[in-house]
Amino acid sequence: MGENLEVATLGGGCFWCTEAVFQRLRGVESVVSGYAGGDMENPDYSAVSSGQTGHAEVIQIHFDPKVISYENLLEVFFATHDPTTMNRQGNDVGPQYRSVIFYHDEKQKQAAEKMIAPPIVTELKPFEHFYKAEDYNQNYFNQNSGNPYCTIVISPKLEKLKQKFSEKLKS
Repeated sequence: MGENLEVATLGGGCFWCTEAVFQRLRGVESVVSGYAGGDMENPDYSAVSSGQTGHAEVIQIHFDPKVISYENLLEVFFATHDPTTMNRQGNDVGPQYRSVIFYHDEKQKQAAEKMIAPPIVTELKPFEHFYKAEDYNQNYFNQNSGNPYCTIVISPKLEKLKQKFSEKLKS
């Protein structure tokens, strides 16, 4: 990974969706799916899916702030999921699908606070731990684009991304 990268940790429902969106942005070096915000150490997909661990499905983004700002990432984040529904994204229901921003420093906290106002219910919490999801959950859309979930749920999000943020996309 390049030097001078910053890290953002965001949860906007299913991490397969958010990963696919952020992988396509210029200035994003890597996107890793995982879990954050819960009580269990080293949770797995099965435990998090139960809704009992307190974790959210999140992505951890390593980005170059000279190419894309944290504020730009938040702009895309809010535009590509529904931040107005509590513990839900479409048919994905439960606390693991909540809208949440785990800020890494005061600057990130302040940037997020400026964007969160009713009817947005996105949680804003200090970053504590990130647990990488299993390998089969990494780069999911790119490896499984024909999967019905990908076709029905993720592809429309990517189309919306293309229409709204074409200038921010990798070529």
